[in-house]
Amino acid sequence: MKKIFNTTFSLPFFFTIFFLEMPAIKNQDTIPPECQVTKWDLPTALKTENSKNVPVLVQRLPVGCCEKDASCLDARIYGSEQEEIGDKKALIKSIDQSLKYLRTRRAAAAYQRYKISGITRDRVYRSLQRFRQLVLSTNSPQELQTAIEKEFVYYQSIGRDSQGTVLFTAYYEPLYLASRKPTKEFKYPVYRLPPDLKSWTRPHPTRLELEGADGLQGSQSKLKGLELFWFKDRFEPYIIQIQGSARLKLTDGTVTSIGYAGNTAHNYKSLGRTLVEAGKLPENGVTMPTIFEYFQKNPQDLNVYLPRNNSFVFFRETYGRSAHGSVGVPLTPERSIATDKSLMPPGALALIRAPFPFVNNNGELENRTVSRFVLDQDTGGAIKGAGRVDYYLGTGDIAGDRAGVTVSNGQLFYLLLK
Repeated sequence: MKKIFNTTFSLPFFFTIFFLEMPAIKNQDTIPPECQVTKWDLPTALKTENSKNVPVLVQRLPVGCCEKDASCLDARIYGSEQEEIGDKKALIKSIDQSLKYLRTRRAAAAYQRYKISGITRDRVYRSLQRFRQLVLSTNSPQELQTAIEKEFVYYQSIGRDSQGTVLFTAYYEPLYLASRKPTKEFKYPVYRLPPDLKSWTRPHPTRLELEGADGLQGSQSKLKGLELFWFKDRFEPYIIQIQGSARLKLTDGTVTSIGYAGNTAHNYKSLGRTLVEAGKLPENGVTMPTIFEYFQKNPQDLNVYLPRNNSFVFFRETYGRSAHGSVGVPLTPERSIATDKSLMPPGALALIRAPFPFVNNNGELENRTVSRFVLDQDTGGAIKGAGRVDYYLGTGDIAGDRAGVTVSNGQLFYLLLK
């Protein structure tokens, strides 16, 4: 990624939730016209102009695969010409994490509140168990798809338009250099969860009131004494707040990690949208490079526009453990998603289909439409409604580069036993 402020970083979820135009990348889809997206849409008989007339998830039969449409099948499980390394073990591990969650009291309480008729914790649990058996016993995506069409039904999201259209973005776990102690070089902190946060009066203090315009005034606010780690770059603690976790290489050579611990009761406001509203960037054509370039030329504006996001996130040290989702289990790269948990079944098995960026043999990013079986294990402040999914891509620069250019329309289905 491009270097800025003497550090390297990516802006995945942070950028893609701007809903602005992304840079064009090569498209390698070779789906025959007769196999393309139409049949993946919400069936015409189930479409409505008024989403209040239907639940957010609509039952339908599985989508039959066109013989020439390789993107219909999840080849990543077994490995293929394009997916050289299969991840069957990783998928099984992610399924096991969801099964573990579904056995908890927390899951029982969540499903007692869940409103979609027919989707219960017991049915979700049994569906995952059976799908796990099928993944282990099958040797090809075609064999798995045949079993799914025989034994499962789909519940399709009505999307953001009541027509089945779902907007996909992606997120990742950044890797940054940090210090346990403040120095002249490392002076921008992230903070622990205030032990008395529940007693704070509302509305909670804003970002500006908590850390000042320059991000250095936390010791003059309710944040005094809550500093957890320090960073060189003003942007890095901000990015971590958007991502929800980070892996840290410390100045003493050790490695650790931090994870989400809580937040103030303010809605998130994206930086990209703020810059557009301020007339600093045009509505069309805003990309990561244009945002980087703007702050390279106008570094003083960080103190103007970062504080306009009133939301503030707190962290705890997680000592190197994997990034965890909102249901309390580790996330699996390319097998975990975040959705609006007030609408979607937590821990459930889902199928997503959309164009995503991949690194080709020339080291370039190219879009490829794929189908992926995933587990719904996380949520996010900007992931609201039936038409939003955030796709977890893992840790480090490559994951960040891919996440930073992930923004596409596709479909979301949940798989449940008949």
